[in-house]
Amino acid sequence: MGSQDVKLVSFWVSPFAIRVEWALKLKGIEYEYIEEDIFNKSNLLMELNPVHKKVPVLVHDQKPIAESFIILEYIDEIWKQYPLLPHHPYQRAIARFWAISVEQKLLGAAWVATCTSGDEQEKALNVAREAMEKIEGEIKGKKFFGGDNIGYLDIALGWISYWLPVWEEVGSMHIIDPLKYSATTTWMTNFLSHPVIKDSLPPRNKMLVYYNNLRNKWSSTHHDLLKD
Repeated sequence: MGSQDVKLVSFWVSPFAIRVEWALKLKGIEYEYIEEDIFNKSNLLMELNPVHKKVPVLVHDQKPIAESFIILEYIDEIWKQYPLLPHHPYQRAIARFWAISVEQKLLGAAWVATCTSGDEQEKALNVAREAMEKIEGEIKGKKFFGGDNIGYLDIALGWISYWLPVWEEVGSMHIIDPLKYSATTTWMTNFLSHPVIKDSLPPRNKMLVYYNNLRNKWSSTHHDLLKD
């Protein structure tokens, strides 16, 4: 299938958008990459995703699909090579549960901790570390969440391996304790060592500049980010 059939509207540093790139590359699907300026949104993005006006958007056979988790499932249903979700319905449900739970708990709390200080940062860090403990229990004894190969949940949680350490540096904080979360730390190394993942990461120094700027802009308007 040629890249003209598959387009991805993305943003270079978005952890949500890069999930879709990882999935497409793991399955060997050619696609056209369209970089979006999320601070000056194009008419194309407004047309393709009028509800949320966010990246990523996958366009397949001229039909747009939005929201990264939904896109991952769509890709897995359309292209059967290199299955991402487990075969058994129960295991599929568990993978979806963890993907959504970590998104709700860890990602939001980690970003709030990046943008705050003092008591507010400490409160967010406690939420984030509690989520890390749950993740540690789930990955213990496995190479990947998907077993021997990278699967749906690895892709969903992949941002932890690369984005979270950047956020820790930007926020002058510590969420991932390698001694306490040794299984998670090993998973992070395994994930980042995979050739497809390793070759699809944004430059770390560029990310630090981007997130430092974002922290400065958002630190005064972060109050709606942390959800209980």
